[in-house]
Formats: sequence, C-alpha cells, structure tokens
Amino acid sequence: MKKVILISALFIIVIVSLSALCVYYAAMFPNIAVSDKNDAYIYIYEGDTFDDLLAQLTEKDALINVNTFLWLSRTMDFPTNIKVGRYQLKNGASNLAFIRQLKSGSQSPIKITFNNIRTKEDLAGRLGSQLMIDSAEIIYLFNDYSFLEPYGLTPETVSAVFIPNTYEVYWNVSAVAFFERMWNEYNRFWNENRRAKAEEIGFTPLKISILASIVEEETNYSKEKPTVAGLYINRLRKNMALQADPTVKFALGDFSVRRILNEHLKIESPYNTYLYTGLPPGPIRIPAISSIDAVLNYEKHNYIYMCAKDDLSGKHAFATTYTEHQRNAAKYRKALNQRKIYR
Repeated sequence: MKKVILISALFIIVIVSLSALCVYYAAMFPNIAVSDKNDAYIYIYEGDTFDDLLAQLTEKDALINVNTFLWLSRTMDFPTNIKVGRYQLKNGASNLAFIRQLKSGSQSPIKITFNNIRTKEDLAGRLGSQLMIDSAEIIYLFNDYSFLEPYGLTPETVSAVFIPNTYEVYWNVSAVAFFERMWNEYNRFWNENRRAKAEEIGFTPLKISILASIVEEETNYSKEKPTVAGLYINRLRKNMALQADPTVKFALGDFSVRRILNEHLKIESPYNTYLYTGLPPGPIRIPAISSIDAVLNYEKHNYIYMCAKDDLSGKHAFATTYTEHQRNAAKYRKALNQRKIYR
C-alpha cells in the first residue's frame, strides 16, 4: 500500500513538474523571431480582433511556436483586451513579455518627418501616410474656424504652426492631440530670442513665417535668403507691392510655371502680391527653420528689385533702381527666349 502511495505521489509530482515546465516554456522561452527589419512592427487598428493580430504575426512569420502563444493569450484573457497601436516585435521576446506589452498598450513611438511641404493638403497627406490619422480628418481640422480661433489661427495661417523637423509621437495619436503637440513645439521654437527679433522688425511670428515661405520659394541658395528677406522688408516698409512671382504661382495653384506672364499677374487672389500690397493671408509653403531664421536675421541693404540671373542658375541679380532692374530683367527674358521657355 505504501509503495502504491509513493508511486502515485511520484507520478503526481512528475505530472505537476511537467505541467509547470510546459507553462514555463510557453510563458518564458523566446518565441518572437523577426528576420526583416521591415517586419519589426505590428499595427493594430480600431476594430481589429485577436484574429487580425494573429494574421499579421503569421504573415510576418514572427512566432516560433503559434500554439504556445495561443494558449498563453487565452490563459491571460488577452483576446478580449486588444489595444490600438504600433508595437515593436523584439527578437527573442517571450510570449509573456510580448502579451504584457500588448495588453498594457506599451507602444513604440514613431519618428515623423515633414519638410518641403507646400499646401495643407500636402501636409495632411504626409501625416496620413505616417500616422493612423486619416488625411481627411486632418484637413477638416485645418479648415475648422471654431477650432483654430482660440489659437489665434485661421485656415490660411494654420500651416505656420508646423515647424519642419523630426518628432516622436505615438502612431495612433488623434488629430487634435497631434495638433496640440505641434502647437507646443511651435511655442517652444518661438523662444524669447526669436520673438524679440520679430518684434524688432515689426512682425508677429506668423508674419515672419509668411515672409519666410516667400523667401524660400524665391531661392534655394541659403546665402541669398537673408538678402531676399531684406529686399522684401524694404518694399514692405515703403508700402510697395512685393511683386513676388511665387505668390502668383500659389494663386494659380501651379508651381510648375517657369515663366510668369502678364496674364498671370491679373489673377484675382489675395495671394497675388502684384495686385495687393502687404503680405498674403498665409504662408505659400511651410518654411524651413533656416528660412525663418534668414528673415529674422535679414540683410540690411538698399535693394528693392531682384530678377533671376540670366545663367538660369536660380540665383538672383539685385538692384536699387528700376533702370538697373530693367536691364537685369531684359537679360533674363532673353535667356528664356533663347531656351524657348515660354511658360
């Protein structure tokens, strides 16, 4: 009898030990394997189910043992606790670590970058391609007067809030939360030093951004930017129309135009700086930090005219008198005609 009891006890111990070992194996042994860095993340959208998650993991061939993952997920009641987000698949992670990561919503932030953006639509598209937010939702927010008013913004000026840089955010950030983040970054960018320089010029930060957007469209050469900025500031102080060709292109909605014709100058738009003096209602692109700082540190000179150089290098010939400017313009027109550039 004692022998039977001893054998039974040993049998139970073996069974319990094996069960414990199985549980330990299922929970603690490495079960995540990712060979391609492009497959290092999974994306869980609103409304996704556990089966959708499993399909992603299977497609990426990320699970060493599917059964242990399924068993532990059900044991931990994970299938009913799916959280939206972007999660990193870490090589060698155990089922327990991975499931805890998903259940707690421990996302990996994403680095988003936006630069060389002209319109709000372009910006919304760029953000929509990097975040879970739908681009249509972003555009709606950008055009919502009631939302923008407390920030002192309009649909025309809202793009100035977005300072081109690289930012870390969570992939599933809402449109409103993302905007508020950018608003905080904007105010951090416009520190006491930059605001003091803007005030010295007689501009608000928004007006600096508007002028910087024109300067950036006028020239790709960093060394020219302060000179161009100084020219436009001279014209503004003389109450002269800016007569900036890039604003006409913006009014036309066509930045591919290489030659501004008289017919273009007649387009009725508050962005046509040939028809209206002062700055346009908003930026004609999202200016880079270098362009904003070029305006804040503009070159002091007497130039009030400029024209693209006849070598078509993209650089400019500057002038203080209209007569000198006419000579420069004639050279440029001749160069365009020789190259048969008529539009």
